[in-house]
Amino acid sequence: MAITQHLQTIVSNAIQILYPQVTDPGAFQVNQTKPEFEGDYTIVLFGLVKLLKSSPEAIGNTLGEYLVKESNGFFTSYNLIKGFLNLVVADKYWIELLEEHYNNDSFGKAASNGQKVMVEYSSPNTNKPLHLGHLRNNFLGWSIAEILKANGYEVIKSCIVNDRGIHICKSMIAWQRFSDGETPGLAQKKGDHFVGDYYVKFNDVYKAEVESLVASGMTRELAEKEAPLMKEAQQMLVDWEAGKPEVTDLWKMMNGWVYEGFDQTYKRIGSDFDIVYYESETYLLGKKIVQEGLGKGIFYRKEDGSVWIDLVAEGLDEKLVQRRDGTSVYMTQDIGLAEQKYEEYQISQSIYVVGDEQNYHFKVLKLIAQKLGLPNADGIFHLSYGMVELPTGKMKSREGTVVDADDLVAEMVKIAEEHTLELGKVKDFNEDELSELYDTIGLGALKFYLLRVDPKKKMIFNPEESIDIHGYTGPFIQYTHARIKSILRKEMPEDEQSFTSPLLPLEKSLLVSLEQFPAVIEQAALEHNPSAVANYIYHLAKTFNSFYTELSVSRAETEEKKQFRLRIAVMTANVISQGMALLGIRVPEKM
Repeated sequence: MAITQHLQTIVSNAIQILYPQVTDPGAFQVNQTKPEFEGDYTIVLFGLVKLLKSSPEAIGNTLGEYLVKESNGFFTSYNLIKGFLNLVVADKYWIELLEEHYNNDSFGKAASNGQKVMVEYSSPNTNKPLHLGHLRNNFLGWSIAEILKANGYEVIKSCIVNDRGIHICKSMIAWQRFSDGETPGLAQKKGDHFVGDYYVKFNDVYKAEVESLVASGMTRELAEKEAPLMKEAQQMLVDWEAGKPEVTDLWKMMNGWVYEGFDQTYKRIGSDFDIVYYESETYLLGKKIVQEGLGKGIFYRKEDGSVWIDLVAEGLDEKLVQRRDGTSVYMTQDIGLAEQKYEEYQISQSIYVVGDEQNYHFKVLKLIAQKLGLPNADGIFHLSYGMVELPTGKMKSREGTVVDADDLVAEMVKIAEEHTLELGKVKDFNEDELSELYDTIGLGALKFYLLRVDPKKKMIFNPEESIDIHGYTGPFIQYTHARIKSILRKEMPEDEQSFTSPLLPLEKSLLVSLEQFPAVIEQAALEHNPSAVANYIYHLAKTFNSFYTELSVSRAETEEKKQFRLRIAVMTANVISQGMALLGIRVPEKM
């Protein structure tokens, strides 16, 4: 049990003893005491004033005196500042925490809770390679899956590949028209890059055709519909849906090229999936559900034959769920897939990691699923995140201005190499060790920078800033871990050792931070927010650096103090390693 939960229980019990008339004494908060005040944890009393019919000062003094006297030495003192009761926790608690957990590689991880969760992320289109936005998506999805595992959930990582539709047909038509039979092998390009180039080529030729038609006197709106290349792509979509063999063969071949490219990128960035769904196999799902919904009066049919749901009463609007020609729309497909996921895995929660431009879509999806009575409808959760931009602005796939994921990873590793060589601390590394170190630092910088920001916020990615070893970065944390490992390579703590001496402020501060790790993992899961872990690990690393600057480990005042600080170093390294692993980031033993 985290100390804040323990304090919540202790204070609640104390209130019921001191104020017997109170049946639910939960109107208070427990926070860590601010650095400028004496104390470890603060009880915020204002919520108790009305309940206990007394002033904050009277409540604070009564509670403080009782807790210090009756806590069996758990609290050593208190002070009261207005409505804030600051409590000092005895050194004995922190020493016992260290003795119990300093070498515990599972510290912070919860036992199985018997619940299954599916996390869906990545969701690429097969007409282009993965880009910077996909990286934020993949890192968020992978990390939240690992954080949920650490909280006791059984997690299924899934991906839905958007492998059909007009965008895919655009790449196919462009390849047919302009490739002269070229393949990724002949071009010596990754398959996803190769196909993406033809998507850009389509757009370039299409724009030229539109301009030509406009110049001949046609309106732009009509020209965009009548451009020959667009008409060819639309016909190809019709032929694909009709199952025309030469079209499906081309589709399979080009998608195969893209999948090979995706797999290389996923392996490079450390992203993986337990199940992959394909839109070409799910786009017909939901038709049965539409018929059931019509029978229940949840959906209604308009005169043109299309099927809708009226959500005006819920503050939304009318939503199309089936076109007049009987084909499914994205919403219907998602409802059908949601049902399929439950039937296959009996998940209690289904998390969709999708950008915030789809907020409305997922509100509607959950509402329709609830109206239909789907078993896990209440468990549908949209992990919405803001777009990633560069200092130069937004990116556009069809214009070829997107920052490619592979190129960005390569650039980060190159920057990591340059910065590492500038520091000049790797002279004893061989070539393989250097290569692994650059990779670890470059990818670590990229992942940390994209995960340190609350998912709901938009962000600007700056490669140079992300790798600054002195900044709020992954490399700063990696360097701290390597620094601790350097200390421990010289000497490890002895197994049999007990500690009774008073704690110095920096020793206690570090132990207070370490104790919070399980609560941080729990918070990150509840909020679906990996940045809670990133921020915590960064501040833990900062605290250790302050501790190490002020207090010697190897030349401590006594042997007892040295052993104590060595244990603190072991536990700090373990927590940093575990926390960074939840973000998908490796930490080096030396750098």
